[in-house]
Amino acid sequence: MALFWAIAAALLLLALWMVLGALRRAPPPAAAPSASESNLLLLKTQLQQLDQDLATGSLDAAQHRSARAEIERRVLEEESVAAAPVRAGSPRATLLLLGLAVPLLVLGLYASIGNPAAVSPQARAAPGEPTPQQVEAMVAKLAERMDKQPPGNVADTEGWVMLGRSYAVMQRYPEASRAFARALQLMPGDAQILVDQADVLAMQQGGNLQGEPLRLIEQALQSDPSNLKALALAGTAAFDRKDYAGAIGYWGRARAGVPQDSEFARSLDQSMADARTAAGGSVAAAGTGAAAAAPAAGTRSISGRVSVTPALAARVAPGDTLFVFARAAEGPRMPLAILKRSAAELPLDFTLDDSMAMSPELKLSGFADVVISARISKSGDAMPQSGDLEGQTAPLAGRSSGIELSIDRVRP
Repeated sequence: MALFWAIAAALLLLALWMVLGALRRAPPPAAAPSASESNLLLLKTQLQQLDQDLATGSLDAAQHRSARAEIERRVLEEESVAAAPVRAGSPRATLLLLGLAVPLLVLGLYASIGNPAAVSPQARAAPGEPTPQQVEAMVAKLAERMDKQPPGNVADTEGWVMLGRSYAVMQRYPEASRAFARALQLMPGDAQILVDQADVLAMQQGGNLQGEPLRLIEQALQSDPSNLKALALAGTAAFDRKDYAGAIGYWGRARAGVPQDSEFARSLDQSMADARTAAGGSVAAAGTGAAAAAPAAGTRSISGRVSVTPALAARVAPGDTLFVFARAAEGPRMPLAILKRSAAELPLDFTLDDSMAMSPELKLSGFADVVISARISKSGDAMPQSGDLEGQTAPLAGRSSGIELSIDRVRP
């Protein structure tokens, strides 16, 4: 402690000498500090979270670019505060006053907020990164601001999601769940919010994805069959149930949607290898890369071709989304397998198999008679909407290849 005070005294004298010397030299005006420092720290924290979400597959490249561009725009706005000029002088009275005031001010501040333990290596924060205390203060301010918002404003969804993810990073899972619940009240069918809520509910259950978390994951996949985080968590839930074929199917679908050399791709490859090892080699290897996972031996697949009638072809835009899915002819309405592609690829040769199931309990191989449907969505949402273009086959009665499916009507 004596060494600490000696160093502090030496630094104080050095600082006083520099201040008085600088005043004698009459330096040029200095820029005033930014008034938006806390906002900038929060925005930079959000950028770090976005990069982490991209690395783990929670966001795809397009979503990451869009969100990052918006945050960077807001950072530029915060940094655009003009600096105010500061006048300096060197009268004898000013020098004398500063000579007394600076030491007293420093000692007073240290007595109020100082912490000698902060010189320890454990207390040092990485340069440029907010400390845990700063992050907690920013999150508290965000929570206070969101609580003051009037209910029912859809524009507040982003704020609730940001708050939920911030709490999740801090491992405050009950608060995160409440924030995601508020976001879901504003956007009930949003796949990413559903799967984020499933994740924090599972953490409250010690990492167990069964029950309500799995129900939310299945709902997210129904809304967006290609959501990477939902596919990854569904694979984990299947693995925990010892449904190794189902786990490989989910992870294979996720693997097809991520860059080959990404950390997430390597993690999925290792997970699929672990599932095959756990199954004792009885599960066929799932495909990787851009191709979809190959169906395991003994599973069912259905293939065919989908096209749009000439009368409706002019209503198909390049940015529309095509969904091809199979349902039981009689029984549950949840799709047994689903494929999402661009409508610009029509006419399209398709294959549906058990690896594309949305639920491990509902697969093509579990139903003898199915129908195949196709829908072109303007919004990109898997949930049907008025104006979508649709088509459906008659019950296939066991047929598995050569299926011809025509999109021939407009949903009322």
